[in-house]
Amino acid sequence: MAERRTLADPSVDGGRPDAVVVRDALGVGVAVGLSGFAFGITSAGSGLTLLQTCALSLLVFTGASQFALVGALAAGGSPLTAAAGAFFLGVRNAFYGLRLSQLLAFTRAVRPFAAQWVIDETAAVALAQPTRRSARVGFVVTGLSLYVLWNLTTLLGALGAEAIGDTDAWGLDAAGPAVFLALLAPMLTSATERAVAGLAVVLGLGLLPVLPAGVPVLVAALAAPVVLWAQGRRRGDGREGER
Repeated sequence: MAERRTLADPSVDGGRPDAVVVRDALGVGVAVGLSGFAFGITSAGSGLTLLQTCALSLLVFTGASQFALVGALAAGGSPLTAAAGAFFLGVRNAFYGLRLSQLLAFTRAVRPFAAQWVIDETAAVALAQPTRRSARVGFVVTGLSLYVLWNLTTLLGALGAEAIGDTDAWGLDAAGPAVFLALLAPMLTSATERAVAGLAVVLGLGLLPVLPAGVPVLVAALAAPVVLWAQGRRRGDGREGER
C-alpha cells in the first residue's frame, strides 16, 4: 500500500508541488489583503490618525481585532474597553501558534518573526498541507503576501477616507463589519458554530442599547461556553433517558 502523507507525519518531504501551494496561498493573501481598504477607511472614520491606523496594521496585524478596536472607539467606547475586546478576539492566535510551532518547526531565530504572521488565514493554509515543506511554503507565502497587501491597502484606505471627509455620510462606517461578516460566514459549517454565531449576534445587538460601547462584544463572547454547556446538558439528558 502506498504510504500516506498526512500532518501526523509532517517531516515527510514531497506532497503537493510548490507552485500549487504558492498559487493557493497567494489567492488567500490577495483576497483577504484587499480588506485592508475597509479597515483603513473605518479606522480613519473613527477618528484615528493616519499614523495610528498604519501602526495598528503593522504591529497588531489581526483583522478582527483591529476592526473590533476601531469599531468600539467609533461608537464612543473607552480605549480600555476597546482594547479588551480586541485582545480577547486576538487570543485565538495563541492557540494557532501552539499547533503551528510543532508543524512548521522553525528555528528559534525565526520564530519571533513568524509569530507576527500567525493569524486565521496563515493557519488555515498551513494546516491544510500534507507535509512540513508545503506547510512552510503556504505559511510564508500567505503571511508575506497578506502582510504587505494589508498594510498597503490600509494606507490607501486611510488616505482615501481623509480625502472624502465624513465616512458616515457615505455609509463607509459599515464597511468593516460587512467585510468581517463576509469572511466569517463561510467558516460556519457546523450546527454548533452557527448556534454560537447566532447567540453572539443576539447578545451583541440586544445589549447594545443598554451597555456602554465596546461592552456588548465582550458579553457576546459568552455565546460559545453557553452553547457548549447547553449541548453537554442535552447529551447528558439523552444518555439518562436511554437507561
